Amino acid sequence: MNKTALISGINGMDGSHLAEFLLDKGYTVYGIERRSSIKNRTNTKHLEDKITFLQGDLTDQNSLLRCLKESKPDEVYNLAAQSFVGESWNTPEFTSDVTGLGVLRILEAIREYDPTIKFYQASSSEMFGRMVENPATENTPFYPRSPYGVAKLYGHWITKNYRESYDMFACSGILFNHESERRGIEFVTRKITNGVARIHLGLDDHISLGNLDAQRDWGYSPDYVEAMWLMLQQDTPDDYVIATGETRSIREFLDEAFSVIGISDWTPYIKIDSRYLRPAEVDVLLGDFSKAHKNMGWKPRTSFSELVKIMVNNDINLIRHDITDNTNHQ
Repeated sequence: MNKTALISGINGMDGSHLAEFLLDKGYTVYGIERRSSIKNRTNTKHLEDKITFLQGDLTDQNSLLRCLKESKPDEVYNLAAQSFVGESWNTPEFTSDVTGLGVLRILEAIREYDPTIKFYQASSSEMFGRMVENPATENTPFYPRSPYGVAKLYGHWITKNYRESYDMFACSGILFNHESERRGIEFVTRKITNGVARIHLGLDDHISLGNLDAQRDWGYSPDYVEAMWLMLQQDTPDDYVIATGETRSIREFLDEAFSVIGISDWTPYIKIDSRYLRPAEVDVLLGDFSKAHKNMGWKPRTSFSELVKIMVNNDINLIRHDITDNTNHQ
């Protein structure tokens, strides 16, 4: 395609999957990463010779402008954020600055450098929070229940505002929960699959969790990054809900994860820890992706059980590899 893309949050789960997807499409890919003495490239190590890393920060607009000048992108995907919902209560100001105002800074940088660049904003189902309509569509009223959700809502509305004010091709993907084997260990899904792997390998005897009754609409990240790309290939910019249309509880996630290692009753392995309960809980998140299917032909391809199986088996292999490495180095 000979197009160039700039991805913020390149080293995150979605960023790394999107980079792979775009490279397969023939894109030249640049990724923004924060300056650090130790690079966090666990998810992108296998792509280091295929993408160009640029130093930038969503809290510094000049750095974003420099990244645009250096990469000269056709498309910008803003996936960077303080993205852990639980942490947003501990660092609400930082979360608002990065996850909310960061979107404004990157939009302003694009407007200043080249307003014809197509822009994708990673919005979140957490903006719906206490869902007033089930399942949620693009027209469902928002009711965020965390500093993260509120910050994402600012990013969503400022993207819409710039689209309408400056005629920019700016889209938001309202992505419901999506996971992969590259998900950070602090997220409940990966915490479960890593914990199940450790129990299977005899390294742990329990997993500490919070609310087991929360229900989420879980999809697979590689399916969802395709939707991000499709949004920027449309004739007109718009916002889309990306989801599976199915909701599952944490208990069901545990059912699937433990079944991979042949355990049907997981209750002896789970401890409830009040530290993991949120001040304001989001009970159910469920999305309706019919607009994305109708306009872009997108639909999820990976089932819930396939997703969980991929994550558990990957964690088992990762831990086995670490054990082997440690043994060899002793």
